[in-house]
Amino acid sequence: MNKIALAGPVWLASDVHLGQNTVQTSEAFRDFLKLASKEAAGLLLPGDIFDAWIGDDVAVVAPPWLAQDLMAIKACAAKIPVWLGRGNRDFLMGEALAAGLGARLLPEQVLVTIGGRTMLLSHGDEYCTDDLPYQQFRAMVRNPAWQSGFLARSIPERLTLAAQARGESMAANQNKSSEIMDVNADAVAAAIRAANVSMVVHGHTHRPGRNVLSVDGNRCERWVLPDWDCDHLEKGDSARGGWMVIDEDGPSLFDLDRA
Repeated sequence: MNKIALAGPVWLASDVHLGQNTVQTSEAFRDFLKLASKEAAGLLLPGDIFDAWIGDDVAVVAPPWLAQDLMAIKACAAKIPVWLGRGNRDFLMGEALAAGLGARLLPEQVLVTIGGRTMLLSHGDEYCTDDLPYQQFRAMVRNPAWQSGFLARSIPERLTLAAQARGESMAANQNKSSEIMDVNADAVAAAIRAANVSMVVHGHTHRPGRNVLSVDGNRCERWVLPDWDCDHLEKGDSARGGWMVIDEDGPSLFDLDRA
C-alpha cells in the first residue's frame, strides 16, 4: 500500500462539493485554504472537493467560479504541500490537474504517518458495501475503458451526462435507508486488518465525528471528516463544514467557526 510520512500539523478536509451554485461554501473554503497555508505543514483533501469533475481539460477553460477556486488551491499549494484525493463526485481528477495546481494526487487508499501515528486514509465510499447499486456504479466509472470513453466526449456532452447521473443518484438515495448509505462495519474492520492500523480516517458519509470500535480485540478509531454546505440551508440551520488537524497531540475536528 502507498505510504506518506509528514511532519505535523497536517490538515484534512473533504466533501466540500464546490460547484456553480455554492458561492458561500466556496468563499468559506477559500478562507480555509488561506488559514491552512499559514498554520498547517501539509493539507490532504481526500475527495469530493468538487461536486462534479468531468475531466482535467475543463480547468483550461474554467468558468469564473471554478477558476477562482482552482487559483485558491494553487496559492495554498505554493506555500505548503497539498494532496488531492478523488471521491465519488470528482473521481476523474487526474495528474494534469494536480500538476497544474502544484499539488499531488492521493492514492485511493494510503497510509499516512504523522508524528509517529499512522492512519489509513481514503474517501470512504468503498466501505459502503451495503449499497450494492452504488458499488456497481463505482466499479463501472473507475474502469479505465469507461473513463476513456467518457473523456473522449465533448465537454457539453459530459456536462449533460454528469447532470443526468447526479439526478438519478439523488432520486435513488431518497429510497435508501441511512444504514445502507453508511459504512459497513465488516468492511472497515477488514481494511484495518489489511493495513495493520488502529485508526481510519475518511469522508463521504456526512456523519462527522469519532467512532471507537474493536477489531480482533484491539481498540481502534474511525474518524469521519465533516461535509460542507453554506448555501443550501433550511431556515434556522447554520453553515456546515470543518476539517481535521493531526499534530503531536493526535487528531482533532474543527468547524467553520474556527476560520
